[in-house]
Amino acid sequence: MRALRSLLLALLVVIAFVPGCSQSRPEPAPRVTGDWHGTIEMPDNRLAVGVNFTNDRRGTIDIPAQHVMTLPLADVQTDRNLVAWAIPEVDGDPSFQGSYDAGSNRITGEFTQFGKQAPLTLTPGRVPTPPRPQEPQPPFPYRSEDVSYRSGEITVAGTLTLPQTPGPHPAVVLVTGSGPQDRNENLLGHKPFLLLADVFTRAGYAVLRADDRGVGGTGGNLDHSTYQDLTDDIAAGVSFLRSRSEIDGKHIGLLGHSEGGYLAPLAATRPDSGIAFVILLAGPAVTGSDVLLEQTELMLAAEGATPQEVSSEIGFLSGLSNIFRIGDLEEARRFAHHHNENLPAEQRAPKEAVDALVTQYMASLVVYDPAPALSALRIPVLAVFGGKDIQVPVAQNEGPMRTLLAAAPDATVHVFDGLNHLFQAADTGLPDEYATIDTTIDPQVLGYLTAWLTRVAPPR
Repeated sequence: MRALRSLLLALLVVIAFVPGCSQSRPEPAPRVTGDWHGTIEMPDNRLAVGVNFTNDRRGTIDIPAQHVMTLPLADVQTDRNLVAWAIPEVDGDPSFQGSYDAGSNRITGEFTQFGKQAPLTLTPGRVPTPPRPQEPQPPFPYRSEDVSYRSGEITVAGTLTLPQTPGPHPAVVLVTGSGPQDRNENLLGHKPFLLLADVFTRAGYAVLRADDRGVGGTGGNLDHSTYQDLTDDIAAGVSFLRSRSEIDGKHIGLLGHSEGGYLAPLAATRPDSGIAFVILLAGPAVTGSDVLLEQTELMLAAEGATPQEVSSEIGFLSGLSNIFRIGDLEEARRFAHHHNENLPAEQRAPKEAVDALVTQYMASLVVYDPAPALSALRIPVLAVFGGKDIQVPVAQNEGPMRTLLAAAPDATVHVFDGLNHLFQAADTGLPDEYATIDTTIDPQVLGYLTAWLTRVAPPR
């Protein structure tokens, strides 16, 4: 289904939707979870794959040779006597069925595509990924500590990095893009938040990065969360930092990437937030629905879609957005399924993919208007965009961002020509290019961010 496929792709990063990491309650019986990897043995080829299973029987697959990373799986089964999954919307209906053997700690079974079977054995661990030369490697010249803190009824888990020099240190809280993200914002083999934490901590800043709700060590369920819940989590992280003697509580700022560029200003403008500065990396300045429609149209055009296909897609997404505004999730679900069922059979998305679009969280994202929070900021703000960003197009967002930040006492808006949504040097800017680029964040961006930080919140 082109409409739902494009929407899922559009939400990949910043609108960065990576289904498969949320959980609501523990399973009553042991299940196969975590990272597994193996090689599909075909007559004329060997294809390395990696799969990740979460506690709620969802999963993703990585196929590095085909630049496929964290692609959501369908029909996932993780009982030990039946491990199965399918790759939706791929020719030949690829699927796997096997079982887990506790003695050998392996999953063995058959991979099927186009009716042909090939053996596949999976062992624990991640599949080798393309080189990421910027990924920080130990030993580190700073302290790194796994931490946890409460946010209402849930526990948030994350990592705090601290300079070795005497404190108290200014601090930065990193806020991830949309969808269930881990503390490193792990995406297509890249770990941009791990890199940012390393760069900033080496420059003298404490950095807190945390798993999203339902991911890693953090409780809750992202699908059921509102923006109030997510800004509560940010505020809880700030309160945790202020409880630490190593942190300068008067100089704590927020850095939000993508959807984090919605949430960081919203958290910063809460009464008594005490936030000292905000950095927005590809943060939208228009409503979620406007970003969604614009990025979808750009992607379809790049894919060579016909005007009729573009019109149909935009019509569907506009209708879904309008129902989200009304607040009727059941009607939105019926609308999405009706649209899907009326497509040709070969274009229909799996039921799971349709259901994944219609959640309280997704509704919050689509209807959100950042204008009130951005225009209320009265602290130093840095907003940067990539000139080739198709996820948060600069032509749509740069102008409104400048207008909305006009009243801030120290606001800078900057565009990096030639860079995409992840701030990589890019050819097309399309998301399918992200995994093929070795660079995680262009060095010029890292230098620019560090120089700005040093000016507005000098390290001790």
